[in-house]
Amino acid sequence: MPIGPFKPAPPSDDKRWKIVAGTMRRHGETPNALIETLHTVQETFGFIDKDALRFVAGSLRVPLSKAYGVATFYHHFQMKPKGEHTCVICTGTACYIKGVPELLAVMRDEFGISPGETTADNRVSLLTARCVGACGLAPVAVVDGDVMGKLTASQLRERVGRCVRDDAA
Repeated sequence: MPIGPFKPAPPSDDKRWKIVAGTMRRHGETPNALIETLHTVQETFGFIDKDALRFVAGSLRVPLSKAYGVATFYHHFQMKPKGEHTCVICTGTACYIKGVPELLAVMRDEFGISPGETTADNRVSLLTARCVGACGLAPVAVVDGDVMGKLTASQLRERVGRCVRDDAA
């Protein structure tokens, strides 16, 4: 007696998994739905954890290593929850030579985070991008969607510090 394909259960009873399952159904529950499904997980939960990867890989019948490879290759996908605020520092050539090491040092020394990390209180996440398309304003950081050009270390310290202080109030 043939057995149909194994379909894993969602990682939790969270009703948001129905949104993810709907995306997989719309795309035929095939390996070709991997990127679209990962986008849905990211948009729905804010990040993609190991349990989500196992569920998606099993549901779409792709190796877990492939799902992990796709999720970690694309900058858009986050493997850990992001902080309430995000700071993206451009590391393109123009920005780098005009002061990125100092900006990264401020984030490390003042806020205790390196690229890809979030503060212990989940207030601020630090990311880097190869280029944000504002080379004439180098060095550039994008804090909560606001582009900050010709940025100094003290300006970044003040702006990110304001995010932390405003949340604490």
